Amino acid sequence: AGPQLNAQLEGWLSQVQSTKRPARAIIAPHAGYTYCGSCAAHAYKQVDPNITRKIFILGPSHHVPLSRCALSSVDIYRTPLYDLRIDQKIYGELWKTGMFERMSLQTDEDEHSIEMHLPYTAKAMESHKDEFTIIPVLVGALSESKEQEFGKLFSKYLADPSNLFVVSSDFCHWGQRFRYSYYDESQGEIYRSIEHLDKMGMNIIEQLDPVSFSNYLKKYHNTICGRHPIGVLLNAINELQKNGMNMSFSFLNYAQSSQCRNWQDSSVSYAAGALMVH
Repeated sequence: AGPQLNAQLEGWLSQVQSTKRPARAIIAPHAGYTYCGSCAAHAYKQVDPNITRKIFILGPSHHVPLSRCALSSVDIYRTPLYDLRIDQKIYGELWKTGMFERMSLQTDEDEHSIEMHLPYTAKAMESHKDEFTIIPVLVGALSESKEQEFGKLFSKYLADPSNLFVVSSDFCHWGQRFRYSYYDESQGEIYRSIEHLDKMGMNIIEQLDPVSFSNYLKKYHNTICGRHPIGVLLNAINELQKNGMNMSFSFLNYAQSSQCRNWQDSSVSYAAGALMVH
């Protein structure tokens, strides 16, 4: 699988421009690569392997109820390209806060929201493959105040130019199997309404305003599965902006797994974007 995956990733990355490099953080999808591989490339292309030394990967928990964040209990994550080392020093610093729990091995293996980013991370960093570590963090269903607390905690790491944050999220999951069928007929076909809804959320993320993002989610209940990792990132950014850091976030690509036209259809949306520090 290694060579085949490598060729796939290379193909997607080769079709994309790096206009927002070096990214300090990216938001990218975590579905199967056949669905979102080309979308994710837009985010990963903004990563600069020459300066990146630590990569925080924040993924939402899909399988276990978790009210806080959890850390892995292993040292190494394997990918078909090469092994990624977990940064035990940073893990130690995070443990000391008392804000984290430990993922069981089962949870770690079942959860794809972090896993799907590992091969892309490996690919983006391959020119410096022995010179970086990863910090995987499984993010639970955090309250707004918890998102703020974790944002504050991670903000000092986000302030360091040699760190990169990868925030794992798909956008709208629409259809009966997702129990979500918001439809604004004024937008035309269902898939257009979904796009309009997603882009409203994406615009709010680009404004870097965690409160507006929470309000948007309360109002529309858009099924953005990585809303908590996004919330943590927005709060971390907010913290740094208070201290005078100047940043901007841009979405670079948007895609849907299929175009919904009737109530029987379903789709998942994907968006890729990058945070730059000026």
